[in-house]
Amino acid sequence: MTVQHAAPAATPIRTVHRSDVPANRRRGGDVRTLLSPATVGATSGFLGTATLEPGEYITEHWHPYSEEFLFCVRGEIVLQLDGEPRRLRADEGVLIPLGVRHRLVNEGTEQAFLVFHLGPLAPRPDLGHVDTEQLPVAAQLPEAARLSAAAQPGDRT
Repeated sequence: MTVQHAAPAATPIRTVHRSDVPANRRRGGDVRTLLSPATVGATSGFLGTATLEPGEYITEHWHPYSEEFLFCVRGEIVLQLDGEPRRLRADEGVLIPLGVRHRLVNEGTEQAFLVFHLGPLAPRPDLGHVDTEQLPVAAQLPEAARLSAAAQPGDRT
Protein backbone atom coordinates (compact mmCIF):
# COMPACT_ATOMS: atom_id res chain seq x y z
CA MET A 1 0.00 0.00 0.00
CA THR A 2 1.35 3.43 -0.95
CA VAL A 3 0.62 6.36 1.30
CA GLN A 4 0.38 9.73 -0.38
CA HIS A 5 1.24 12.82 1.63
CA ALA A 6 -0.04 16.30 1.00
CA ALA A 7 2.38 18.96 -0.19
CA PRO A 8 4.10 20.89 2.62
CA ALA A 9 2.14 23.81 4.03
CA ALA A 10 2.66 27.04 2.09
CA THR A 11 2.68 29.03 5.33
CA PRO A 12 4.52 28.18 8.52
CA ILE A 13 2.65 26.11 11.10
CA ARG A 14 1.94 28.45 13.99
CA THR A 15 1.72 27.65 17.71
CA VAL A 16 -0.68 29.88 19.63
CA HIS A 17 -0.55 30.48 23.39
CA ARG A 18 -3.69 31.45 25.35
CA SER A 19 -2.07 34.79 26.19
CA ASP A 20 -1.71 35.52 22.44
CA VAL A 21 -5.47 36.08 22.07
CA PRO A 22 -7.67 38.43 24.09
CA ALA A 23 -10.48 37.19 26.28
CA ASN A 24 -13.93 37.47 24.76
CA ARG A 25 -16.44 38.11 27.56
CA ARG A 26 -19.40 39.06 25.38
CA ARG A 27 -21.41 35.93 26.31
CA GLY A 28 -19.87 35.57 29.79
CA GLY A 29 -16.81 33.76 31.08
CA ASP A 30 -13.33 34.11 29.62
CA VAL A 31 -13.53 32.63 26.10
CA ARG A 32 -10.43 32.56 23.90
CA THR A 33 -10.42 31.28 20.34
CA LEU A 34 -6.87 30.04 19.86
CA LEU A 35 -6.90 28.16 16.55
CA SER A 36 -9.19 29.71 13.93
CA PRO A 37 -9.24 31.06 10.39
CA ALA A 38 -8.04 34.41 11.77
CA THR A 39 -5.20 33.08 13.94
CA VAL A 40 -3.81 30.13 11.97
CA GLY A 41 -5.76 29.97 8.69
CA ALA A 42 -7.95 27.03 9.78
CA THR A 43 -10.47 25.93 7.15
CA SER A 44 -12.55 23.25 8.90
CA GLY A 45 -13.31 24.58 12.37
CA PHE A 46 -11.87 26.33 15.40
CA LEU A 47 -10.57 25.49 18.87
CA GLY A 48 -10.54 27.51 22.04
CA THR A 49 -10.74 27.60 25.80
CA ALA A 50 -13.33 28.79 28.29
CA THR A 51 -12.58 29.71 31.88
CA LEU A 52 -15.50 30.11 34.27
CA GLU A 53 -15.00 31.45 37.76
CA PRO A 54 -17.49 30.37 40.46
CA GLY A 55 -20.85 31.95 39.61
CA GLU A 56 -19.92 32.74 36.01
CA TYR A 57 -21.81 31.46 33.00
CA ILE A 58 -21.83 31.54 29.22
CA THR A 59 -25.24 32.58 27.93
CA GLU A 60 -27.47 30.17 26.05
CA HIS A 61 -26.86 29.96 22.31
CA TRP A 62 -26.80 27.42 19.50
CA HIS A 63 -24.80 26.80 16.34
CA PRO A 64 -26.71 26.42 13.05
CA TYR A 65 -23.70 25.10 11.09
CA SER A 66 -21.43 23.42 13.64
CA GLU A 67 -21.34 20.73 16.24
CA GLU A 68 -19.33 21.48 19.38
CA PHE A 69 -16.93 19.20 21.19
CA LEU A 70 -16.55 20.31 24.82
CA PHE A 71 -13.99 18.87 27.27
CA CYS A 72 -13.72 19.85 30.93
CA VAL A 73 -10.06 19.95 31.92
CA ARG A 74 -10.49 21.28 35.46
CA GLY A 75 -13.41 21.98 37.77
CA GLU A 76 -17.05 21.21 37.05
CA ILE A 77 -19.93 22.94 35.27
CA VAL A 78 -23.62 22.48 34.74
CA LEU A 79 -24.26 22.26 31.02
CA GLN A 80 -27.83 22.96 29.99
CA LEU A 81 -28.70 21.20 26.73
CA ASP A 82 -32.05 22.35 25.33
CA GLY A 83 -32.92 23.35 28.90
CA GLU A 84 -31.98 19.99 30.50
CA PRO A 85 -29.15 20.23 33.08
CA ARG A 86 -26.17 17.86 32.91
CA ARG A 87 -23.02 17.92 35.03
CA LEU A 88 -19.72 17.98 33.19
CA ARG A 89 -16.80 17.18 35.46
CA ALA A 90 -13.03 17.28 35.01
CA ASP A 91 -11.81 14.73 32.44
CA GLU A 92 -15.26 14.42 30.83
CA GLY A 93 -16.27 15.47 27.34
CA VAL A 94 -19.52 15.87 25.47
CA LEU A 95 -20.56 16.35 21.85
CA ILE A 96 -23.19 19.08 21.43
CA PRO A 97 -25.00 18.34 18.16
CA LEU A 98 -25.73 21.02 15.60
CA GLY A 99 -28.77 23.08 16.58
CA VAL A 100 -28.85 22.15 20.28
CA ARG A 101 -29.23 25.13 22.62
CA HIS A 102 -26.57 25.15 25.32
CA ARG A 103 -25.56 27.22 28.34
CA LEU A 104 -22.57 26.68 30.66
CA VAL A 105 -22.72 27.55 34.36
CA ASN A 106 -20.09 27.19 37.08
CA GLU A 107 -22.17 26.51 40.19
CA GLY A 108 -19.15 25.27 42.14
CA THR A 109 -16.52 26.92 44.32
CA GLU A 110 -13.54 26.31 42.01
CA GLN A 111 -12.57 27.71 38.63
CA ALA A 112 -13.63 25.55 35.68
CA PHE A 113 -11.40 25.31 32.60
CA LEU A 114 -12.72 23.83 29.34
CA VAL A 115 -11.49 23.23 25.80
CA PHE A 116 -13.90 23.39 22.87
CA HIS A 117 -13.81 22.71 19.15
CA LEU A 118 -16.49 23.63 16.62
CA GLY A 119 -16.77 22.42 13.07
CA PRO A 120 -17.51 22.75 10.31
CA LEU A 121 -17.22 26.51 10.01
CA ALA A 122 -20.25 28.68 9.31
CA PRO A 123 -20.22 30.44 5.91
CA ARG A 124 -19.42 33.69 7.77
CA PRO A 125 -18.35 34.23 11.41
CA ASP A 126 -21.47 36.29 12.20
CA LEU A 127 -23.65 33.27 11.29
CA GLY A 128 -21.92 30.86 13.67
CA HIS A 129 -23.83 31.67 16.89
CA VAL A 130 -27.50 32.32 17.54
CA ASP A 131 -28.00 33.91 20.95
CA THR A 132 -31.17 32.82 22.77
CA GLU A 133 -30.51 34.64 26.04
CA GLN A 134 -29.84 38.30 26.75
CA LEU A 135 -26.11 38.93 26.87
CA PRO A 136 -24.73 39.80 30.31
CA VAL A 137 -23.77 43.32 31.31
CA ALA A 138 -20.69 43.94 33.44
CA ALA A 139 -22.79 44.66 36.55
CA GLN A 140 -24.25 41.12 36.42
CA LEU A 141 -20.87 39.38 36.37
CA PRO A 142 -19.01 38.17 39.49
CA GLU A 143 -16.38 40.67 40.70
CA ALA A 144 -13.41 38.65 39.35
CA ALA A 145 -14.99 38.62 35.90
CA ARG A 146 -15.76 42.36 35.99
CA LEU A 147 -12.13 43.15 36.89
CA SER A 148 -10.83 40.88 34.12
CA ALA A 149 -13.27 42.31 31.57
CA ALA A 150 -12.20 45.86 32.45
CA ALA A 151 -8.54 44.91 32.03
CA GLN A 152 -9.10 43.21 28.63
CA PRO A 153 -11.78 44.98 26.61
CA GLY A 154 -12.65 43.83 23.11
CA ASP A 155 -14.49 41.18 21.15
CA ARG A 156 -12.34 39.50 18.51
CA THR A 157 -13.86 36.06 18.14
